[in-house]
Amino acid sequence: MAGSGGCRRGREQLELERLGEAAQAGSCPPSPPLSACSRQAWSRDNPGFEPEEEGAAAAAAAAAAGPVLEMDVEWGSPAAGASSSMGSGAAGPGGGGRRQRRVPAGRGGTAVPGRHQVPPDGAAPHRAAWAKRLARQLRGLWGTRLMEESNISRERYLKSVLRELVTYMVFLVVLCVLTYGTVSSSMYYYTRVMSQLFLETPVSKMEKTDFKTLSTMDDFWKFTEGPLLDGLYWEMWYNNKTMAENKSFIYYENLLLGVPRIRQLKVRNGSCSIPEDLKDEIKDCYDVYSVADEDTAPFGLQNGTAWTYTNEKDLNGSSHWGLIATYSGAGYYQDLSRTREMTAVQIASLKKNLWLDRGTRAAFIDFSVYNANINLFCIVRLLVEFPATGGLVTSWQFQPVRLIHYISTFDFFLAACEMAFCLFVLYYMVEEILEIHIHRLHYFRSLWNCLDVLIIVLSVAAIGISIYRTSTVDTLLKKLLEDQNSFPNFEPLAYWQMQFNNIAAVTVFFVWIKLFKFVNFNRTMSQLSTTMSRCVKDVVGFAIMFFIIFLAYAQLAYLVFGTQIDDFSTFQDCIFTQFRIILGDFNFTEVEEANRILGPIYFTTFVFFMFFILLNMFLAIINDTYSEVKSDMAQQKAEMELSDLIRKGYNKAMIKLKLKKTTVDDISESLRQGGGKLNFDELRRDLKGKGHTDAEIEAIFTKYDQDGDQELTEHEHQQMRDDLEKEREDLDLDRSSLPRPLSSRSFPRSLDDSEEDEDEDSGHSSRRRGSSSSGVSYEEFQVLMRRVDRMEHSIGSIVSKIDAVIVKLEAMERAKLKRRDVLGRLLDGVTEDERLGRDNEIHREQMERLVREELERWESDDTASQMSHRLGTPLGLNGQPRSRNSRPSSSQSDGIDGGGGSGGNNIHV
Repeated sequence: MAGSGGCRRGREQLELERLGEAAQAGSCPPSPPLSACSRQAWSRDNPGFEPEEEGAAAAAAAAAAGPVLEMDVEWGSPAAGASSSMGSGAAGPGGGGRRQRRVPAGRGGTAVPGRHQVPPDGAAPHRAAWAKRLARQLRGLWGTRLMEESNISRERYLKSVLRELVTYMVFLVVLCVLTYGTVSSSMYYYTRVMSQLFLETPVSKMEKTDFKTLSTMDDFWKFTEGPLLDGLYWEMWYNNKTMAENKSFIYYENLLLGVPRIRQLKVRNGSCSIPEDLKDEIKDCYDVYSVADEDTAPFGLQNGTAWTYTNEKDLNGSSHWGLIATYSGAGYYQDLSRTREMTAVQIASLKKNLWLDRGTRAAFIDFSVYNANINLFCIVRLLVEFPATGGLVTSWQFQPVRLIHYISTFDFFLAACEMAFCLFVLYYMVEEILEIHIHRLHYFRSLWNCLDVLIIVLSVAAIGISIYRTSTVDTLLKKLLEDQNSFPNFEPLAYWQMQFNNIAAVTVFFVWIKLFKFVNFNRTMSQLSTTMSRCVKDVVGFAIMFFIIFLAYAQLAYLVFGTQIDDFSTFQDCIFTQFRIILGDFNFTEVEEANRILGPIYFTTFVFFMFFILLNMFLAIINDTYSEVKSDMAQQKAEMELSDLIRKGYNKAMIKLKLKKTTVDDISESLRQGGGKLNFDELRRDLKGKGHTDAEIEAIFTKYDQDGDQELTEHEHQQMRDDLEKEREDLDLDRSSLPRPLSSRSFPRSLDDSEEDEDEDSGHSSRRRGSSSSGVSYEEFQVLMRRVDRMEHSIGSIVSKIDAVIVKLEAMERAKLKRRDVLGRLLDGVTEDERLGRDNEIHREQMERLVREELERWESDDTASQMSHRLGTPLGLNGQPRSRNSRPSSSQSDGIDGGGGSGGNNIHV
């Protein structure tokens, strides 16, 4: 009675709620109430809705706590209320609409009359819901695998991986467009023509010496007076017509910016020590170059910048790493002129007054050109080093850079990519900060996480260098336009451009390497990373052994061949040369000529140990580990992979676009073609040709073949048709994306349906009915599981019995062989006694006793077998019950083992 009264009050309250909603929202569809009775009334009025067990339990708990008053508070629009979730009974944070609040009744247990009361803080829940919704959206924007819960399903995990992979692929494409867009083949050809002009032109028509083969100071001056002047100043066309005044266009295309500069660095006299015995013969001593020994005193004419020292700060220079030493940006310099004649006069003056002397250790020639056709600058530096040994060594640097941006349409496209790259860097910075905040120091235990941080640091450094380069080039060009007779110092820009190129190259390399982080979710691709991780310890041990031998050979080669062969002139060169020998790039003739005894011995033993032994050991380690990984992965349980998820999404999209038939359509077509009865073989052949698996076909047929005759009768046929029509209706509802109440009591039919079960709006009536065309219901699945368990148990008992029979047969065979051996030895003993004329009564008695015991044992085995068949007692190995000892007695064993002793004359029983 109390229950019926409570239910009646619930119905009255439901009618009041509906009247209030009709007055406020017009024809807005109502939401299901929370109480159990009102949910029952709701179910009668809305047959498509099923109350869930969780909601009923919550209502029962609330009823047990005491009478409550349900108040409807509406803070959203009517449309929001219409779209509220019907499965939960109250709108969620993201659902909007109506929200029901429960207020405890008074002490007397009477409820306040059911009128709507709006709380004074009505705006606070709205703000809280909006904040939660915004936080959830932001969390979804930066949601990665490290932010997901550990107990999520495999499919949701792969969805997160796939979304992260797609975002990362877009970032990779943007980065590749930026890096490859700033480099082109024009840069190579630009460098090539400029280097050919200044490096490969002979110093004179009578000599073949060029810049690369300079050997003396005289050759240096010949180069400056010949190829350098001819290459810098192109004042005449090939028909002897003059070009623009005070302007030089190298190759008629490349404008010489400002004027060139020539600079030298010197060391002071007395920077090294002279032995006492030779002080009378040697008065001057100039050490190798170092900043501490640098000469800063004026010399020669002692006027002008060419004869007085200028420090690095005033020159706005930087250090340069040469072949012999690292040189500072200071020194004695001379800015040349814009015309060939004036420059020739300046060079002649320097040569006449001995600008280069014994203390000179390096001479730099710097200039810059610009090609408007391809919008490229070329910053050129020619370096001539004068070692303390005498002679000279040349090196060069041609650096093509794009300093002026945003001119063409493609430049503006690159600007958009730069903005996108900055946004991606900011996005990943926030992502890494959130992940570090969640996992703390455990975040850095993963190598991939450290790689993410490294990529972000390199990207930020590249952005900073690009901003500095863009802002600095405007200042330099403005100074150059104001004074065209000055030297444009693009050296810092060339340095930072080189660093930018290096950072960009390393960043792109690591970004591509990071793809293995996503590729590893494929079983085949993960074999590489798994193999490398497993063989780390073995490879480290091998590397220690390898480098001990390798460095020993490098030290030997440096000491033996370092003074005669260029490839072994330094210890570093020895290491690289030995790597080249392993790869087959070597010059045995040079090694043999350097030392006829140790040269062949070094080469032969190095190739034998390093190539034939150590290298093959390394390959064996990798090969064995790969075999182990492959065998282990073959035994692992197959899981859903990214390719399966992508294929699944593709199939669902094709079905929704009606470009591909579903299983329901295929089965319906097969049923129409089958007529009255449908054979299993026919159905299997038809559906197999349409791409369905044997497991799906057998599960469908078994579900409806109730009599098990491998044919579907008219009744079974009609039942399948009805279920297929219901399934088709459900698929149509799924395609139209209509709001559906959530049911948690269904069982996923197949892999294609598991995703829909996880969504909040994916449950529909067919799931609650448990019917499916490609699977079974939950109850049937449980029955099948119990049958499989019983089958496994039966098979296990059969296997154990077979093993027992095999063991028994083996024991019987061994006993038979042993008895045969004993009887053979007894017969041999009897034969020997007869041959020698001895008394063989003892042997005869033993044989009679042995035969008698064997007959008794056979009779006891037959009796035990008959008893075991009657009583069902398991037998032992010798046919006797397991409780008895089936082995022979000790005396028998002794007699058997002791047969044939002492030449066969005596048998010990």
